[in-house]
Amino acid sequence: MTNDLTSLSRRTLLASLGGVALAGLTLRAPVHAAAPRKALTLRATMGQTILRAGGEPVARPVLALAEAVALHRGDEVSVRFENELKQPALLSWRGLDGVAAAEPLVGRQPVPPGGHDSFVLPLRSAGTLLADLRLLADAGPSPMPALPLVVREATPPQVDGDELVLIEDARLGKDGQPLAAGVDSGDTPWLYTINGKPTADIALRANGRLRLRVINACQRNVIALKIDDHDVRVIALDSQPAEPFLARGGTLVLAPGGRVDALIDATRPPGSTSAVNLLDGGKPIPIARLVYSGEPPLRGAPLPLPTPLPDSGLPAQLPLGSALRVELPLGALTSAQLDWFAPGKFTPASGPAFQVKRGRTVVLALTNRATQPMVFHLHGHHFRLLDRLDDGWKPFWLDTLAIDAGQTQRIAFAAEHPGLWLIEAMAAKWSAPRLLRSYLVS
Repeated sequence: MTNDLTSLSRRTLLASLGGVALAGLTLRAPVHAAAPRKALTLRATMGQTILRAGGEPVARPVLALAEAVALHRGDEVSVRFENELKQPALLSWRGLDGVAAAEPLVGRQPVPPGGHDSFVLPLRSAGTLLADLRLLADAGPSPMPALPLVVREATPPQVDGDELVLIEDARLGKDGQPLAAGVDSGDTPWLYTINGKPTADIALRANGRLRLRVINACQRNVIALKIDDHDVRVIALDSQPAEPFLARGGTLVLAPGGRVDALIDATRPPGSTSAVNLLDGGKPIPIARLVYSGEPPLRGAPLPLPTPLPDSGLPAQLPLGSALRVELPLGALTSAQLDWFAPGKFTPASGPAFQVKRGRTVVLALTNRATQPMVFHLHGHHFRLLDRLDDGWKPFWLDTLAIDAGQTQRIAFAAEHPGLWLIEAMAAKWSAPRLLRSYLVS
């Protein structure tokens, strides 16, 4: 990626998701005994959002916690979901591996208006999670929301601030109200928010260190955040730790639903400001600023380079030679793809795309036969992105991947968690439908 970010194309954004050279992850670490069970209540209700600077609030659903709860790796959480909307709602999760009780349309069913649902959620690893109500929201009365959740490490990195950066998008109908994805939006412009507002100032102090948990909660768009004048050091991707590495040009690229944890060392003078621009293939969009306090530096010099986050327990090796290999075409429907279902028509009896014995490695060849990029999301397991020659893998873990038109990407994962798990695919286009298949680990 070049530094001429005004010309950053959608293809460049997509290439950046899969082409970054990183160092390897650390070896497997044991998970400590679970802490006493905690209670977590999530509530879907109507709220208001300001989509334009100086604009009037618009009504739209929100997903919120009834009260803040500190979550840590090893916690067992009793989750209660309350639906105060006038339409059915179904929770879907990103960042959880192997939690069959939370799997939408398999372990959990839509909650009717005024209803509630309860289940237990074991938090096997730390990370930046995302809960949302979008699986059944296509072409609905309004766009459904997303909610980030932070599960903290037992030994977190030394930082002076820990900030969530939730990026969402919207498009308005003729009545001025937000449109749901999966419908034709014409040429209406995209509107972006950061933490529910059109813009934000992110405070820091000279020689301090800030952890940013950046989440692409856009409906369909691949985006990037460009942070000026600072080194941006990635420490986690899609809720899994990565060997710390510098983001090229201070730019973080995320597929819809993707999460990146990054560290920023505040090396500019007190009173400084730096721009944070959102990139979606068009002109840069100013969405935030880093704003330095006028106070003296927090310490005499920046902190030393960070060490990797604690390992989450994913396997250090994937035996590709004995792997189950599956071709999984995406995009334009063909006779080989008629088993993809709209979420409202999917049932567990629909039949899995493949079945694998627990403990075996799976290699999926994802070929995008559409004329636009496709976004792939695997439930239940994180995966490695394989090298082009299929002789190794990128040393990071993902659960979501954007694949350019005409491109084939190969991914591999260890089928460690028994159960039926969903596979999602959708084009990176507002009006494109979300489609589902499943796979079975027995």
